[in-house]
Amino acid sequence: MKYNIPEIIIEICETLKKSGFDAYLVGGCVRDLILSDYHGKTIKPKDWDITTNAKPEQIQRLFPKTIYENKFGTVAVINHDIDDETLKVVEITPYRLEAKYSDKRHPDYVSFTGNLEDDLKRRDFTINAMALSIDGDQELVDLFHGKQDLKNKIIRTVGNPEERFKEDALRLIRAVRFATELGFIIEDETARAIKNNVNLIKQIAIERVRDEFIKIIMADKPSNGIKMLQELGLLHLLVPELEEGIGIEQNKAHMFKVWEHNLLSLDHAALKKYSYQVRIAALFHDIGKPASRRWSEEKKDWTFYGHEIIGAKMAYKILSRMKFPKKDIELITKLVRYHLFFSDTDKITLSAVRRTIRNVGPENIWDLMKVRFADRVGMGRPKESPYRLRKYEAMIEEAMRSPLSVSMLKINGNKIMEILDIPPGPKIGKILNILLDEVLEDPDKNSEKYLEQRAKELGSLNDKDLDNLANQAKEKKDRMEWEEISKIRERWKVK
Repeated sequence: MKYNIPEIIIEICETLKKSGFDAYLVGGCVRDLILSDYHGKTIKPKDWDITTNAKPEQIQRLFPKTIYENKFGTVAVINHDIDDETLKVVEITPYRLEAKYSDKRHPDYVSFTGNLEDDLKRRDFTINAMALSIDGDQELVDLFHGKQDLKNKIIRTVGNPEERFKEDALRLIRAVRFATELGFIIEDETARAIKNNVNLIKQIAIERVRDEFIKIIMADKPSNGIKMLQELGLLHLLVPELEEGIGIEQNKAHMFKVWEHNLLSLDHAALKKYSYQVRIAALFHDIGKPASRRWSEEKKDWTFYGHEIIGAKMAYKILSRMKFPKKDIELITKLVRYHLFFSDTDKITLSAVRRTIRNVGPENIWDLMKVRFADRVGMGRPKESPYRLRKYEAMIEEAMRSPLSVSMLKINGNKIMEILDIPPGPKIGKILNILLDEVLEDPDKNSEKYLEQRAKELGSLNDKDLDNLANQAKEKKDRMEWEEISKIRERWKVK
């Protein structure tokens, strides 16, 4: 099969080859092209990497717009005039050898080689250690049987797994990430090596580990990744708090234990394509249950009073430890803290809904609802959003809509008192309501000039005529308010 390669990539490779150098696509883009072949659907590479026997300075001479600011020999070719974000920066790296990794993170130094095989040997997993020529039949250089591993859905290191993980300990969690993203399994020897070397992860900057964790969370079936982390011993070092839910039974309302419930909630959030912040909140929402669990003789059941408060504190600690951005920490902590909001719409009022909105912020209220939906499905409930929650959503919209209020007017009571030279009293409110009615009919009338002139005219009316106009305005405003609320409820299919 001939793979569909972007024209700009072909041009870059041909420029290298015309100058007497090798040029191969390598790494993730080759993996994704082959996966497209197996799956029968296009998997678009996230980036395009080229490897060559040209040295950095030779690459720079061939391409006028480049960036070379690293010690690994990678030259970035800049293509700003291309719309596709994956092609704006194409990295070209010379074939290279790497010395030992003293810090388990970066090679002590790199040296360039003229041999493609040497370059492929240093890579992490077989599925990432293939090179593809753009010439003719598009020859695939596959020294470590990566294509077969892709076909069999296996994650396997290149060569000795113990050596690969000791070189770069981030590969421990990258193995789990690739397995989760691709729906693969980790080969037995590779898995044993991960278990043997889990403590090496402590030597990796937590920000790099966090980024891999987020990629696991953003997979289509993230629970598989969390379970793999747990089985391999990595979760105990990263988020041991989650493991506390293993084997913890819940009350009679729940079909699943805490661990399973949290994972099912996470998977539903992933199914709905929610943001990583909402997914993490779904995973952590009941993390405080093991610490709060008590047996009630009266109820003959387990209770978890205050688990949302305990869980919010735990979430804050975990996210801070993993150095998530402050904004993420605040949002996820709020979602965990308030996920248990009271939602019996037969008993609550709009005031109670407004308090919930105030607690999480109007900008986050719909994310809170998403966590509640994930929570429900994680309990084994058939409906994500039953009537009660749809009614609650309608109440949120009612509570958040802009009211039809005299505050909308470009005139206020003080100005009317000044214009008419009268003291405070009910007449001011009547005039404002009449003006509001006129502005609702014709928004163009909401100008200082018109409203001041009209206020003078209304101020000259006798009490009876003014009362009649004010009553008509109030009735019309109430009718418009109710029509708007009715539309909201109709949209949510609630009464």
